[in-house]
Amino acid sequence: MTTFTAVENMSRRGVLKLFGAVGGGLALGASGLAWSPMAMAEGKQAQLNLFIAIGEDNKVYLTCHRSEMGQGIRTGIPQVLADELEADWEQIVVVQGLANEEFGSQNTDGSRSIRKHYQRMRQMGATARVMLEQAAANEWKVPPSQVYAKAGKVHDKSSSKSLSFGDLALAASVLTTPALDSVTLKPASKFTHIGKSPAIVDMDDMISGKAVFGYDIKVEGMVYASITRPPVLGSDVASIDDSAARAVAGVLDVIQIPIAKGAPLFQALGGVAVIASNTWSAIQGRKALKVTWTESANSRYDSDADLAQLVTRVGQPGQVIRQLGDSVTDWNKDNSLSAVYTVPYLTHAMMEPPVAVASVTKEGCELWASTQTPQSTQKNVAGTLGLKDEQVKVNVTLLGGGFGRKSKPDFSVEAAILSKQLNKPVKVSWSREDEIQNGYYHAISAQYYQAKLDNNQAPQALLARSGFPSISSTFAEGVDMPSAGELDLGFSDMPFNLPQIQLESVKATAHSRIGWMRSVCNIQHGFGIGSFVDELAVNAGKPCIAMWRELLGTPRYEKLENQIVKYGNYGETLDDFPIDIGRFLGVIDAVEKAMAKHPKVKDGQGWGFAVHRSFVSYVAVATLVEVNGDNLKVLKSIAAIDAGTVVNPDRAHSQTEGAVIFGLSLAMMGEISYKDGKVEQSNFHNYRLLRMGQSPEIETIVVASSEKPAGVGEPGVPPVAPSLTNAIFAATGKRYRDLPLNKVLKM
Repeated sequence: MTTFTAVENMSRRGVLKLFGAVGGGLALGASGLAWSPMAMAEGKQAQLNLFIAIGEDNKVYLTCHRSEMGQGIRTGIPQVLADELEADWEQIVVVQGLANEEFGSQNTDGSRSIRKHYQRMRQMGATARVMLEQAAANEWKVPPSQVYAKAGKVHDKSSSKSLSFGDLALAASVLTTPALDSVTLKPASKFTHIGKSPAIVDMDDMISGKAVFGYDIKVEGMVYASITRPPVLGSDVASIDDSAARAVAGVLDVIQIPIAKGAPLFQALGGVAVIASNTWSAIQGRKALKVTWTESANSRYDSDADLAQLVTRVGQPGQVIRQLGDSVTDWNKDNSLSAVYTVPYLTHAMMEPPVAVASVTKEGCELWASTQTPQSTQKNVAGTLGLKDEQVKVNVTLLGGGFGRKSKPDFSVEAAILSKQLNKPVKVSWSREDEIQNGYYHAISAQYYQAKLDNNQAPQALLARSGFPSISSTFAEGVDMPSAGELDLGFSDMPFNLPQIQLESVKATAHSRIGWMRSVCNIQHGFGIGSFVDELAVNAGKPCIAMWRELLGTPRYEKLENQIVKYGNYGETLDDFPIDIGRFLGVIDAVEKAMAKHPKVKDGQGWGFAVHRSFVSYVAVATLVEVNGDNLKVLKSIAAIDAGTVVNPDRAHSQTEGAVIFGLSLAMMGEISYKDGKVEQSNFHNYRLLRMGQSPEIETIVVASSEKPAGVGEPGVPPVAPSLTNAIFAATGKRYRDLPLNKVLKM
């Protein structure tokens, strides 16, 4: 019997080997075709199903086509499949899918793995179950209505007879597969796996050290590469002195990688690679390199000066993206309140930096990578090498964190370029310094908010502007305005019940590679609007929660009237995922109820609050802080999430806890800054993350819901920063509008 590791990549050929080894099995596919191993032995073709395979040994092989980076998707996808299949969880073997367009999107980002695949996975499980039940009915010569599947067996309703899935696999494999939309799905009351919290399938291997991450990959004949890349975007190699590098023991070669022209895309950044027989020698050889670089258009870039310009720009009229009511440019300061909020560049800072192994031969290229996007990796490597997509095989390892960085496959492209030149497998390992200084950054930003007030200081109208270099600049030259899709993320979709709203965007030029990071532009927009609502509340003498309720209004579906650019809604229709004010109010109520259980605050302490909708989920966060002089201590965080139907509640709690930690890290200490075009930070000593001693007690509330599954991984991040700064104001009376806070407070 074939043995599967914690991360088992399954290709079409691999499944053929599996069934040859077990002597029988069932493979079910969306096309409805199936096959038996005897037919294969005779050379006949059969359609492999990409998600479900059953061996005669009763093992149920469920394919996860998404990438596992700690969020638990290699448990969640199988839970959905197994539920409708009526599989026994103890018999499940999880198979990691290769890059394959037949899966549909494999991009594990945008908090959409369950949201986008829940229905299809249920249908796939149900289709397989129906075939197994039909096979049993045929065996017993009874109608299918007289049998039912349960816990890995099919039972006869009128007797004690049963057959295991393994007993039925071959017979089921020759049956016609029902259409996916023809099968009857369970009511939620009958779920056996969905809504439960089994331990993640890789937990034991992770604890024991057996789990296979990108850095664990070793291929026979492999060499190691460490690359020095341009310190300034757009600069090129002027000269190289590699004599000292070549003298380092273990160094095999020094290779210059051409600097890509045009927009950055997912191309290799270029630079100089030191090739060695081991990682340490490659790193030491790289340190011995003497490289001088040409100047580029970004060589004088200063992020502080750029931010000052952005602040000025958002104070002036911009491009209108949404207008409700009369057009405005400004209101009299006597009856208005205004503020500007800024967020610096940020980086992903996942524990495992990017890593990939490539082996290029005359037949094609095989990759092993900690990638969030195997299909994008496949296409970009194929394009770089001049191959067809199907000539590039992408094996997906476990990821030691990703947060969006590993959905950019430039590091796999680097490995492929070097492997082709050396004609042997090459492992490219980014260091922490590489990841911090040569990444794809969350954009620097500034936002301006102004509210028109009535005589009771209640807001009557809102003017807001947002400015930041666009992710689109990574894919096309000359882009200097945020895209509609980025402005959709917590800015253009403000659901305020006001008669007059005008939202604008302003120009911003990119001087680095800009990319998406966990919760993307919701980071700055959540901070801006979450802070401004608190300022409105303080000005009106009301609690922040009361102001949120006033601005949101009564339960309804917000239609976002007068959108000048169509609202994207995270790729979903508003019919399927409306902007539901009732769900906003629901998470507010949940947090307020939890806050009421805590003792009254002491002197120097304060609660802050914010709420945000992103990735079609709703999250409210309350933060309790204590400030003693200029020393900040975060004591407590309460976060409530309404993500619709939740497949694995434990993972929803864990991801929300992680979002609080992530959001606090960004708000308190996160900053990438540029001087003379170069990133000033290099490692965790000056790009700090929250430590255990700085972490608050975290309480998470997963709101019970029967709505369609929504995002979980990212929505918890945006309300964290404003709830923190609002808490500091409540404790001290000091308002902080510029992140990170460690510039003004100790922590």
